[in-house]
Amino acid sequence: MAMTILQVLLPILLAMVAGIAAAPPAGEPYNYKYGYATCNIKKYKYCYNLPQECPASCPGRCKVNCATCKPVCIPKEKAKCKNKKFPRCYNTEHVCPAACPGPCEVDCNTCKPVCHCDRPGAVCQDPRFIGGDGITFYFHGKKDSNFCLVSDPNLHINAHFIGRRNHNMKRDFTWVQSIAILFDHHQLFVGAEKTATWEDSNDRLALSFDGEPITLHKSEGAMWKSSGVSIHRDADTNSIVVEVEGKFRMTSKVIPITEEESRIHRYGITEEDCFAHLDVGFRFFSLSSEVSGVLGQTYKPDYVSRVNVGAKMPVMGGAGKEFQTTSLFTPDCSVARFVGSNNDEVVTLEMPAMNCVSGIDGQGVVCRR
Repeated sequence: MAMTILQVLLPILLAMVAGIAAAPPAGEPYNYKYGYATCNIKKYKYCYNLPQECPASCPGRCKVNCATCKPVCIPKEKAKCKNKKFPRCYNTEHVCPAACPGPCEVDCNTCKPVCHCDRPGAVCQDPRFIGGDGITFYFHGKKDSNFCLVSDPNLHINAHFIGRRNHNMKRDFTWVQSIAILFDHHQLFVGAEKTATWEDSNDRLALSFDGEPITLHKSEGAMWKSSGVSIHRDADTNSIVVEVEGKFRMTSKVIPITEEESRIHRYGITEEDCFAHLDVGFRFFSLSSEVSGVLGQTYKPDYVSRVNVGAKMPVMGGAGKEFQTTSLFTPDCSVARFVGSNNDEVVTLEMPAMNCVSGIDGQGVVCRR
């Protein structure tokens, strides 16, 4: 009997000792060539919070199986063309490029996957923007504050920034937590709910239209429609496509800050909050020549970028006081153009379908030298 108990306990004790030996000394930085992950479930005491290096086959893309205390690769994101007007490409599955930090989409015209955050109109990560002119820039704003991304006579888009104070720099680490969209006399809200532990199967999207909550079934293809607005899921959870007829199309995905991202960028993310946020991508169908906002201004025909495009991290506007609003649903930034109804005196620019030399194309893209 004693020998049986010893045979059972010995492998567990050896695993604990090996695990403890694998952890770096307290206070010293981790130095794993392929990145690492940890078990976040406290009941697995011998494995909880113990760094495990990712396999060489999936650097930076792994998680820990707490039961076995071993790292396993996270499957690569995949995407499909969902436009039936392209029968040769429709419903064909593609693996997202390795360079994509997040999800991707398929350009149905070329039938190739493109990083979701590498197209004009993208607002992703520690807010990284790609303007209508194709120029990439960062706008960090300020944590727990609201900023207008787009302001036009009949379309206004605000974003609420969350973040952590970076004591080694003069700015906050920030991410877009929610979006408020005003058009005609309507208000649309898309947000990421706060969560400590991230599970892909748990839906963290919060939606409302004119103050009323929107419920979408947790299944790919589930749809909601009202007043020229359509919202459908392009995955079972945490990913939707929003379209307002004649105005814009927006993809929105809730994603967390991973341990690997926090380690690399020194975000200091804790167990209390994984800073779930939105990665969004806009495609505008019609904007006026008066359009403004952090992103909107880049769609003006005569816009000249203010950022240093030669910099390693081209930044626009610091805290961006000219774009700050008093609340998420208030269009009162100093560059606001919103009046909330169709104005016949405003010249509307029908955004053309363009094919740029850079390979960026589609309606709502401005090609420049």
